[in-house]
Amino acid sequence: MCFKVGSRPVKINYKAAVLLVLSLSLPIIGCGADSKGRITQQNVKSHGAANQKAKPVIMILIDSLMDKPLQDAIQEGRAPALKYLLQNGQYFPQVVSSFPTMSVTIDSTLLTGTYADRHHVPGLVWYCGKEKRMIFYGNGVKEALKIDQLQVFVDAVHQLNQVHLNKETKTIHEELADKGKESASINGIIFRGKTEHVLDVPGFIASGSRVPKTMNITGPKWFSYAALAQLDPKNRWNTLVWKKYGLNNKFSAQDAAFLIRQNKLPSVTIAYFPENDSSAHKKGPSQLDGVEKADEALQVALNAYGSWEQAVKNAIWIVVGDSAQSAVYDDRQKATVEIRPLLNRYRIAKLNRRVRAEDQIVIATNERMAYIYAIDANVQLSDVVKLLQKEDKLDIIAMKDGKNVRVAAGKTGSTFSYRPGGTITDEYGQSWTITGEPEFADITVKKNRINYGKYPDVLARLYGAMFSHEGRYVIVTAEPGYELVAESSPTHIGGGSHGSLHEKDSIVPLIITGTNTRPKTLRIVDIKDWILQLANE
Repeated sequence: MCFKVGSRPVKINYKAAVLLVLSLSLPIIGCGADSKGRITQQNVKSHGAANQKAKPVIMILIDSLMDKPLQDAIQEGRAPALKYLLQNGQYFPQVVSSFPTMSVTIDSTLLTGTYADRHHVPGLVWYCGKEKRMIFYGNGVKEALKIDQLQVFVDAVHQLNQVHLNKETKTIHEELADKGKESASINGIIFRGKTEHVLDVPGFIASGSRVPKTMNITGPKWFSYAALAQLDPKNRWNTLVWKKYGLNNKFSAQDAAFLIRQNKLPSVTIAYFPENDSSAHKKGPSQLDGVEKADEALQVALNAYGSWEQAVKNAIWIVVGDSAQSAVYDDRQKATVEIRPLLNRYRIAKLNRRVRAEDQIVIATNERMAYIYAIDANVQLSDVVKLLQKEDKLDIIAMKDGKNVRVAAGKTGSTFSYRPGGTITDEYGQSWTITGEPEFADITVKKNRINYGKYPDVLARLYGAMFSHEGRYVIVTAEPGYELVAESSPTHIGGGSHGSLHEKDSIVPLIITGTNTRPKTLRIVDIKDWILQLANE
């Protein structure tokens, strides 16, 4: 189901609206292992011992946290809090993210324990065939100047959680509420729960029939979301315009510390630290400033216990990244892959107007991946794939083929098809049927056993995106170093980017302190069930 606000023209402070929408939704955009060694499920031991008594769980989600910059920041003395948690707990440097590797989809996976075929949030940008419009949860400034910011605000703040996120797939907040337990969401992008909250919409956004002065949502009992809702009354200082209206690390840390100091910490608290993402986008994945700032905020939460020793004694701390980022070449011409020229035989919908009956193709770019929709029945997806294969910078190209997914290589004519169920299994216990030659996706099959290489859990993650929403579309990703570009889509030349299936975009670290258990697999999709077990001990 999709939703649009009315079309009556209103007067608003457009610059302020753009800034608020971007602030609220842009992020929506074992110790011995290193980047040369790949940890698999077989060589990571699962600790089965449980805690004697359930302790509150505090999960800190640091956007675009990666192993190497984390380790470098620790070695340089710039991340003492993260070092303390790591040294007093367990560390897993290679946890597999969701796909597309964009925060809205990943966080939907984290909160629901499912991939996109079940939670139905395809990416930061996608096309809704029922409404014949693009869905934006916030993206680059150039796109912001061409799209309806009031609609983006409604989609990002309300529709994402209350409509687009599959209501039949419960979030961790909903499941905890069903069990009579409380939880908290602090600046989380995905927050749906069972407690009703009323958000106060800033005056320059509220516009009568289009966007009301208040917005009703459901979340966990304890809920804060930047300028729209705070737990600590003193936290409004962190919601000023130059502080991105509250979408910052300090806001998240202060509200978490408030719950701790007030002795109101629920069974599970999920706090989102967004700022490392923008630092990595600007300066590249090896930057340490974003890690240092996240550590400073983490110290605020730890200090609320009086000492770090008391913090790890009285709570379970989980620190995890959502996606990684890969370096983008510093030459614009080299780094970008223009999609529109590859498909110029078709009539491609334009960003600054509604999709028209005569349009044939819609392009929704998510940095290093894109959905390419054939909205004209006369356009064959297989023809679109062939045109895309002419570009050597493309990596994985896929389309639906009935109940199968047909996968093609960006550089060659190699293809394979697959579907769930069958006689071969992967390291996560998932069974598949594969026909063709999957070697170009770095998949090897020996004795009915699948081994993944540089595209971790590629079959399940790609299948999830391929069946995430209605429509006829092709999924395409770029090789490392490159970004996909459509009309006014953002680029990060010389910086970092993500979105693809490649391990450089997909592997994140996990720190666990206060329990000797861990998720059943090292994937974000399995963290929810593990946290529920911790909360119910």
